[in-house]
Amino acid sequence: MRFRAIRDNIGRFAVGLMCSALGVSVSGYCAWRDRPPSARTRANDQLLGEIREAHQRSRGTYGSPRITHELRAQGHRVGENRVAGLMRTAQIRAKSARKWRATTLSAHRWPVAENTLDRAFSVAQPNRVWAGDISYGTPRRCQSPPH
Repeated sequence: MRFRAIRDNIGRFAVGLMCSALGVSVSGYCAWRDRPPSARTRANDQLLGEIREAHQRSRGTYGSPRITHELRAQGHRVGENRVAGLMRTAQIRAKSARKWRATTLSAHRWPVAENTLDRAFSVAQPNRVWAGDISYGTPRRCQSPPH
């Protein structure tokens, strides 16, 4: 974690200054920086690519349980926690279905305008027919209807 912090701040601070502030040696940082990625890191990178593909195929709706199931069906030996961790790190999230909410209060005391258009949307001349619609949520405080 300290080495990553140093790598992420190169250019802002001197490497030697960051190493001494974080209590690590410059040679230790350089050895970490030049070390090739571990087998686990390479496997995670490859698995992350498979996770991205499965997530795109599901149009962003699959979370870690379904992606794990799909990866296992393809022959990968993975656990749900590993898939969930990789998805979290890569900020891959499943779309959640929005809760349905009524936006119109149909049972109100206010007068309702007459439907004079009656779905006759074709008109012969401009400015002969005007229509509008109002969408509103459930009122918090009921007031008396307009006169």
